[in-house]
Amino acid sequence: MSSPKEPHPTLEGWGRIPEKGREVLSENLEALTRGAILSRGLGRSYGDSSLPADPADKVVATRLANRIISFDEPAGVLRAEAGLSLVEINRIFIPRGFFSPVTPGTKYVTLGGMVASDVHGKNHHCEGCFGQHVRSLRMRLASDDIVDCSPTENADLFYATIGGMGLLGHILEVEFTMQRIASPWIYMESERVPDINAFLSALGVAAPGWPMTMGWIDCLSQGSAMGRGILMAGRWATPDEAQREAPKAGGQLTFPIDLPNWALNSFTGTAFNNLYYWRHFAHRSAGIVAPEPFFYPLDAILEWNRAYGSRGFTQYQCVLPRAAGSEAVREFMKRLTTLGGASPLCVIKDCGPEGKGLLSFPLEGTSIAVDMAVSPEVQGIVNNLNEFVIETGGRIYLTKDRFTLAAHFRAMEPRLPRFMETRKKWDPKRRLRSAQSVRLFGE
Repeated sequence: MSSPKEPHPTLEGWGRIPEKGREVLSENLEALTRGAILSRGLGRSYGDSSLPADPADKVVATRLANRIISFDEPAGVLRAEAGLSLVEINRIFIPRGFFSPVTPGTKYVTLGGMVASDVHGKNHHCEGCFGQHVRSLRMRLASDDIVDCSPTENADLFYATIGGMGLLGHILEVEFTMQRIASPWIYMESERVPDINAFLSALGVAAPGWPMTMGWIDCLSQGSAMGRGILMAGRWATPDEAQREAPKAGGQLTFPIDLPNWALNSFTGTAFNNLYYWRHFAHRSAGIVAPEPFFYPLDAILEWNRAYGSRGFTQYQCVLPRAAGSEAVREFMKRLTTLGGASPLCVIKDCGPEGKGLLSFPLEGTSIAVDMAVSPEVQGIVNNLNEFVIETGGRIYLTKDRFTLAAHFRAMEPRLPRFMETRKKWDPKRRLRSAQSVRLFGE
């Protein structure tokens, strides 16, 4: 009697939509990447950018290759292996008076992932994306050659890799300039804002005076309450403002179970939004807070993605250019609230000028990110939103995307031909690929 076949192993992004495949890992990243098709760090990209296109593709996990190679303290220059996580960088360097120049909304990300996604944060309007602060990269190419690149050496490879989703080569080492901080504490002000018009106005006022701004907005309410939310602005506290003791590591909870797929719906989402909005009882508040809850509020609950159940979820993130005006943001919010599918997790940010990375996401304007549970309707919702984004001259964030059609991505991304030409130069057979690259570029 033959034994039953084992199910094929699967890999997932943060959205919990699996693809068949298996990752291999080792501390020796240079040896491990030989012959590999794709690299991935901690798997926190929401969509399919770090998932294999074919179950047979060799997928390298970088997280064990996490050594610091050098740190020039006077210059603030850190060089480390691609698998070093932001968790470890913060643990080591915040007490020494340094912080990453740019951080995304989670600390569970590796340096290689920060480069491949060219992550942005609350300070984009002041500091740009992470790639703006990268000095050099060491990479293994599709040919298995190892090369160094920087703004002055193999510059075309360097700028195609910044935000290039790992399609130009395996990132082995990253050298970048850290930010000096005056204290390990944040001075934060927050304000309750009644609607999207007031929110856009408040963002415009806050951006010139604060290095870090962002907001939570209600993307379920319609009418006069559409786009209401909480605006947060912050800066590193001065030594006089800061508390004497260093911030203590906050306790972490783990989301214990997969919620039933019906648990997060329009009724429970609306109830949560009402509670979250009105718990900010004072119209405006201010005070000293630790960096963790300011930068990474969701990281306080491990495996929070289980709240969406076994169906999984996606995040739709776009940026609408400043040139399209505030009316474009209002129209986008009208579509979003009318189409349905959105969850309580919706974030709005102010973005500064476009970076040099060939597929880097932000451009000067307003970014909106919203989580959506996977459902039969989600593809139609994404298509509808993308059509509007194309009309405005905006674009979507590849690190979050799972459902954008190839034709829509080509229509919103005028830099794509240059990226593809550079990719052809460094990987003429397109050996490096992901499930996302096959979906969008038709490998």
